[in-house]
Parts: sequence; structure tokens; C-alpha cells
Amino acid sequence: MIAVINYGAGNLPNVVRALQRVGATLTVTDNPEVIRSAQAVVLPGVGATADTMASLRHLGIAEVLPAVIAAGTPFLGICVGMQVLLSNSEEFGLHSCLDIIPGTVRRLPEHAGKIPQIGWNQLQITPTFRSHPLFSDIPDGADVYFVHSYYCAVADEAIIAARTDYGIPFPSVIIRDHLAAVQFHPEKSGDYGLRLLANFVRWSEAVRPKGV
Repeated sequence: MIAVINYGAGNLPNVVRALQRVGATLTVTDNPEVIRSAQAVVLPGVGATADTMASLRHLGIAEVLPAVIAAGTPFLGICVGMQVLLSNSEEFGLHSCLDIIPGTVRRLPEHAGKIPQIGWNQLQITPTFRSHPLFSDIPDGADVYFVHSYYCAVADEAIIAARTDYGIPFPSVIIRDHLAAVQFHPEKSGDYGLRLLANFVRWSEAVRPKGV
């Protein structure tokens, strides 16, 4: 059972439909104990990191997620669900996030052009990650759909599984152990987005978490 976290994210219904389309067995929940016992966890997200963190703290989910991830439970963060994994964010003033992935959420550079970046852009898959199960049947250069003004400046470049160029090359996919997170919206990214979600479902089925 995959727990899809419901903290009020606007893209939740689309993420749920996309996961169901690829055959996922899931429950939509805001219950920390359900998340703690799930076989895998998906954290959708749109909007601002500060608002998302406030919701996760209010629900008691912010306390559970670090333990769930540390236990090896497969995890997928989407867009802001990726950004809140970092140590802190500069969006609307510096504030703390979950501090699961060392780094800072920073604004895309003004010379990139229109901000937010809205639309299709390419994944440049890091060579060492091209055989990762998350990228099965997804080619280097695949087009996916972005909506964001901020990006994840991670401290450890070894976890960057793919980059995308928009004024700068920014991490569009990070993978560390059984944690994966994407800056784009797979639920809006056509066949390649559905393929990534299907790959995550298969990947999560193959993992046996240590327990929280």
C-alpha cells in the first residue's frame, strides 16, 4: 500500500489519478501512523515551501517523514514535495524545512527568462543513474513538465540523478538510497511521467523497509 500524503496540495487529485492509472494500490491520508506503516510514501506538492511545512507540522507529518525515510521506506517527492526535503528555503525569507537532504531551496536566476518556469523541458540523466529502476524506459533528454520558481541546490552532487537547464543546470531528479524526488510534475508529463510513476511503484514493491 502506497500512502499519498494529503496536506492540501493542489496537485493531489491528479497525482492520485496518475498512480491509479499505472496500477498502484494506494491510500490518501493525513494520518502520521498510516504513513509510518506504509509500504511506500508519495508527497505531492505545489505552492510555497513555507506553507507546505506549516501544514506538515500541523498534521504531525513533519516529525514522521525523517524516520520513515531513514527506515528505507521508498519515498517519492514531487515538486514542492522535493523542495521541503532540503535543510532550508529562501522562498519568502529563509526558513527551515525537513533537513533530510542537506541543501537550500533557491530562486531560479532572473536571466533564465520568465519565472516561474512553466512548460516542457528536458531531463539530462546523470550517466551513473541511467540504469536506475526509476529511469527504466525513460531516455536521456525526455521532455517533462515543470511549474516552479525555485530549485533545490543540494550539497551532495552525488545524489543528482538528472539535471535540467533553465538559466542554470538545476537538479530535476535526486535519488539517495530509497528516496527519490522530482522537481517536475510526472502527473502532467505524458507517457514519460506515467512511466516514472510506474517505475516507482515497481521499485517500491521490490523494497523491504526496515520498519519505523
